[in-house]
Amino acid sequence: MAVRMSRAVTLLAAVAIPLAACSRMGPDFVAPTPNWQPATLGETGQMSKDETSRPVATAIDPQWWKALGDPLLTALETRLVDSNLDLQLATLRLAQSRAQLGVASAAGQPSVNANGAASAQRLSRKGIDDINPSTMAPGSNFRNPYQLYQAGFDVSWELDLWGRVARGVEAAEAGVTASEDAKRDTMVVATAELARDYIRLRGIQRKLQIIHANLDIARQSLSLTQARAAGGLTTDLDVANAAALVATIEAQIPTQEQAEAEQINAIALLLGQAPQTTTAELAAPHAVPPVPPAVPVGVPSELARRRPDIRIAEAKLHVATAGIGVATADFYPRVMLTGLGALQGLQISSLAGLATAETYSLGPSITLPIFDGGSRKRTLELREAQQQEAAVFYQRTVLGALHDVDNALTAYGAEQRRRARLEASVEQGRKALGLARMRYEQGVTDFLQVLSAQRVLLASEQELADSTTTISTNFVQLYKALGGGWS
Repeated sequence: MAVRMSRAVTLLAAVAIPLAACSRMGPDFVAPTPNWQPATLGETGQMSKDETSRPVATAIDPQWWKALGDPLLTALETRLVDSNLDLQLATLRLAQSRAQLGVASAAGQPSVNANGAASAQRLSRKGIDDINPSTMAPGSNFRNPYQLYQAGFDVSWELDLWGRVARGVEAAEAGVTASEDAKRDTMVVATAELARDYIRLRGIQRKLQIIHANLDIARQSLSLTQARAAGGLTTDLDVANAAALVATIEAQIPTQEQAEAEQINAIALLLGQAPQTTTAELAAPHAVPPVPPAVPVGVPSELARRRPDIRIAEAKLHVATAGIGVATADFYPRVMLTGLGALQGLQISSLAGLATAETYSLGPSITLPIFDGGSRKRTLELREAQQQEAAVFYQRTVLGALHDVDNALTAYGAEQRRRARLEASVEQGRKALGLARMRYEQGVTDFLQVLSAQRVLLASEQELADSTTTISTNFVQLYKALGGGWS
């Protein structure tokens, strides 16, 4: 029996393989070509020649955060890859999509199953009367009812004549691509979020330093007014104003300390750690990481391949296109080649007689769809509509990417110009405070000018600190818009 079944399976494969190589139904996927408008990303006309940091149309470093020159930030980004929970989830989703591809691929392979059965059966009297004694084996001990024993295996193989299985595999492969790019997108978002939180933390710590420095000045002014009031050189009104300024500045400290703790916890969350576990290494103040003189931004033609969300949209369009082929193939007949080989007998001992217990079958089966109430037609219409939606979504994603990059470039240049003005404002504010204090000590003016000058200086210094932080976070936003963060 084994030899006969081997020959039968060989025949099955010889017939099935050329038949299964038939063409696929539905449209073949063609990757769309984005219609890029700008000639380059580095020369948009949005930045003036005096910017301290300018975009240039050169290749992007995947580890762009190293350009900020902060070793601790670089170390945190390295830890992020192994510990971020969102990345772990994306990795598991990728594993699921690869498993789905394996399931889809298996549908095009032969199915082989071993089987065995033992059953008690009884023929009707009419059935016994219809048995031709000449067909009974000599010396047969047939009894009614009787036991039937069978052991063997069966083979089945669907001939993918219209590409239904092939299109399903194609869709699953595109699904794997989408999952891979989804993981890349998670990487881009996570690395950018970590850098942004780190920069904001340093900005908050800088503002705390500014507040404490101004608080020292305000306390010195309070001591001065108290001494002058004790000598009869000023009134209690100046003392009250000086004390009010001290209290106003002190009131800003708890808010900034709360913001500092929240940023440290945000970094811990990105690293997959519990609250306050990163406080020890982040609590010491450091300067806001400065942006580099030149920012490589690549060229527009690279953006479509670098931005994971565009790649995801393209892969989903591929999935939807392959789905049309699957739906179209369902209108055509399904052909199955099946084979069965077994040992069969009325007693278990009979199975040992291979020559006499052998039974087998081999042949094709066909299923032709005739009427299903319009289900296949509506399914095809659904798949075509989904493909059109995916095409529009791709175009919207591309357009959104261009807007993201353009807005990021504009913000990056504008904030640098703003910081230059704030630096001049802080310089003049310090001069004004020094002059006001000198005039007050000389008795030329009252304390209100000192009070006003210090409030202006404190506000200007805080705005300058915020602007410095914003420039670095805009740097991060620019690389997020460019799809940087993976290689």
